[in-house]
Amino acid sequence: MLSSPAIITAMRQKKFILPESEIPARWYNIMADMKQLPQPMLNPKTHEPVKAEDLYHLFCKACSDQELDTVNRWIDIPEAVREKYSYWRCTPLVRAYGLEEALGTPAHIYFKNESVSPIGSHKLNSALAQAYYCSQEGISNITTETGAGQWGAALSYAAKVFGLECAVYQVRISYEQKPYRKSMMQAFGAQVTPSPSMSTRAGKDILTACPHHQGSLGTAISEAVELATTTPNCRYTLGSVLNHVALHQTVIGLEAEKQMALAGEYPDIVIACFGGGSNFGGLAFPFLRHTLTEGTKTRYIAAEPASCPKLTKGEFRYDYGDESGYTPLIPMFTLGHDFQPANIHAGGLRYHGAGAIVSQLLKDSLIEAVDIRQLDSFKAGLLFARTEGIIPAPESCHAIAAAVGEALGCKERGEKKVILFNLSGHGLVDMSAYDQYLSGSMSNTGD
Repeated sequence: MLSSPAIITAMRQKKFILPESEIPARWYNIMADMKQLPQPMLNPKTHEPVKAEDLYHLFCKACSDQELDTVNRWIDIPEAVREKYSYWRCTPLVRAYGLEEALGTPAHIYFKNESVSPIGSHKLNSALAQAYYCSQEGISNITTETGAGQWGAALSYAAKVFGLECAVYQVRISYEQKPYRKSMMQAFGAQVTPSPSMSTRAGKDILTACPHHQGSLGTAISEAVELATTTPNCRYTLGSVLNHVALHQTVIGLEAEKQMALAGEYPDIVIACFGGGSNFGGLAFPFLRHTLTEGTKTRYIAAEPASCPKLTKGEFRYDYGDESGYTPLIPMFTLGHDFQPANIHAGGLRYHGAGAIVSQLLKDSLIEAVDIRQLDSFKAGLLFARTEGIIPAPESCHAIAAAVGEALGCKERGEKKVILFNLSGHGLVDMSAYDQYLSGSMSNTGD
């Protein structure tokens, strides 16, 4: 039970903050409650269902075991990770009064502010966990991919915290569009390489076939996986898509549950932007457990870019998680692992497929998806900045645009709904994108 000083009775209380003691002690594993489990990942060579030990050469053992765990509903957060969480968690839940008033909506809009983390996004929740587990297993080097750079920055910092060396392959177009994200990673001591590159066989093959390839998360994953599997005492770490990543992110929704209770409300609609599924799952899965076990009627909306619409226009089938076919085959909604997304500024959402859990939930009609055009996302992001005082990351702009759409729908119908969305990160390292939007030089290319 929360102490009474944590409960403020002001009529227009805007911010709901939990004390450090309320940081979740366990992550929530939604697979333990799913009526219909995702189909198994398949070994890319044998096409047999993957076992945990099949992943040990790629991921650390703890994450491999978590990836396939369908039994344990709650998984303890290591105390060393929880202690690092305390540097910024619990993150605030905020009532967006300014946005509500600008829209003239009867809806109540709340956002979970993950932009207050040391690196400015939610990605650190899983980066610290993965780096900790690797350090505990005696692994000395870790490698990964990154799009816009939030995940790369998070892992670079987490690696430094736990004494690991980190190599990051950043999607080339984002490497060029967002130079300060590269600088952030280098400031934390990581080696950063634009992908595709000539440093791996996968990169060479991609560039040979397409010399001007601007990169995708699929190309960067291929290079990172190759480096991890050919370098002694090195493991691959992933920032989205896979089950164990969404697991680590559930601290977001678990905190938000308690904070919504402080606000005296419960969300009718839960929204997050969608690239591979980490921040969507992090916010939505803890609330979804009540839908799965108690039948609550909350709607869950994943907001993806119209130029990379795997959930709204993709095909459900087995596909590789990377462009070169190094990863296990994943049952997913996909645009094809060789899909080349448009050069939109929401680099973290430029991924061809959806995680297995989210894909299964969409198949079972437990969640919904919308696609957002780039100009519409920045229009919503600018409105949010001007009404709430936070410049959102281009990825988060998609969630804001979806929330605005739902709030305006409530206005048209005269419905007083409660909307909760995840502000997954700030956009202070993305100002060149806002410059383009404000100057009128941005387009909806690829939508």
